[in-house]
Amino acid sequence: MSGTYLGMPAFPEAAREAVGNRILRDNLRHATHTIRAKRAKAVAEVSDWAELREAGKRIKDHTLRHLDRYLERLEESVTAAGGVVHWAADAAEANEIVTELVKMTGESEVVKVKSMATQEIGLNEALEAAGIRAYETDLAELIVQLGKDRPSHILVPAIHRNRGEIRDIFRSEMSEWGRPAPEGLTDTPAELAEAARLHLREKFLRAKVGISGANFMVAETGTMVVVESEGNGRMCLTLPETLISVVGIEKIVPTWRDLEVFLQTLPRSSTAERMNPYTSTWTGTTDQDGPGTFHLVLLDNGRSDTLADEVGRQALRCIRCSACLNVCPVYERAGGHAYGSVYPGPIGAILSPQLRGTGSEIDASLPYASSLCGACYEVCPVAIDIPEVLVHLRERVVEGGEATRAGNKVVLRPAKGHAAERAAMRAARWAFTHPGVLRTGQRAASRTRRFHPRTLPGPGRAWSGSRDLPPVPAEPFRDWWQRTRGQKGGAE
Repeated sequence: MSGTYLGMPAFPEAAREAVGNRILRDNLRHATHTIRAKRAKAVAEVSDWAELREAGKRIKDHTLRHLDRYLERLEESVTAAGGVVHWAADAAEANEIVTELVKMTGESEVVKVKSMATQEIGLNEALEAAGIRAYETDLAELIVQLGKDRPSHILVPAIHRNRGEIRDIFRSEMSEWGRPAPEGLTDTPAELAEAARLHLREKFLRAKVGISGANFMVAETGTMVVVESEGNGRMCLTLPETLISVVGIEKIVPTWRDLEVFLQTLPRSSTAERMNPYTSTWTGTTDQDGPGTFHLVLLDNGRSDTLADEVGRQALRCIRCSACLNVCPVYERAGGHAYGSVYPGPIGAILSPQLRGTGSEIDASLPYASSLCGACYEVCPVAIDIPEVLVHLRERVVEGGEATRAGNKVVLRPAKGHAAERAAMRAARWAFTHPGVLRTGQRAASRTRRFHPRTLPGPGRAWSGSRDLPPVPAEPFRDWWQRTRGQKGGAE
């Protein structure tokens, strides 16, 4: 993934710093609560929302089960329509393909829209190293780029910035990237939007190469689909002579009829709109209409490995609506940067460790960046059971480690830092499978309750530092049941 995230600390450390930033917390609380309320209202208008949600889940699961077949169909359709398909196994290969395609045009600058996949692979940095400047055209992405920042939200990458901060960024940075901000620019939304519009217009009119992502790809026709709210996508997709689209292989749907479901659920779940202001579709190339050259780069970059995990693969259903971020109590307080990935929030906590592996501190900590409250699952328009995947990935982190060979057996060594946790879980399993031991332990705990500390010592201090230890009951439940209900009641 993007080099801007390399070397970031584990989630607890990054979140601790973010929680201490009062301005950040205020910005996040205001934005997420506003989006959350609007989404709930928009979804309540649809009487068959539960059926649409189930349909989206089934379409995605079917497509993932037959992904190889639909990708081949997509390649055939795109090629027949005049496009060129490239396959990229990882970020390095995708960056090399795109860089060479831009070099072939002789251009030294590109305009971009729908940038999550390109941020995942660090495309802007790769292009810069080759002497090619990439301009983000989405308003929020523009703010992030001008501010030398990182996205912190899927739908609203600059959600951590308030209007005053955006005004200051425009005033100080716009001139280095092109047209400067107007004199006397204030922080009113209309003025900020107009400043961005004027700044970007000259880039749209000048650019010969556009780079995009896509929300969906329709296998039966080879059609790419981009939904957006500002019109910048329409400009990027129609004005340049060459269009290069970098899209994850999971973004495919079999037919236009399948697409219909997601064009109903995505807008309401993301921007709380009945439909997107701009829905752009293009199929290959057409003489004298739009780009004359179209390249599609199909990106794997860990998706095939994710697909192989029967539990974790449901993360690939994601349609990037960001609804899970807006209801997550952890994201609301920590913000997106603490997740150390272009994919923050609950979906990032299950997607990033699968795409990148759990070898780094940040990726090993992400499955724990959740209270498992389940709010994310309740709002997901494709019914991704994020808590289930989080628990599954926690097991992988605890059980994981370096594989070594001992004789004829391959032994998985415990991951560093988790030996104590493994030992505690094994002790608990032994106690729970020996009723006599469990009963004796419960009675001993009840009789010594007055001596129990309010906080845990040693490594346990990290847990009890932010939680109250539950009080030990005066007597075990079994003793209470037998005393109040008697042996006969207990047997029943």
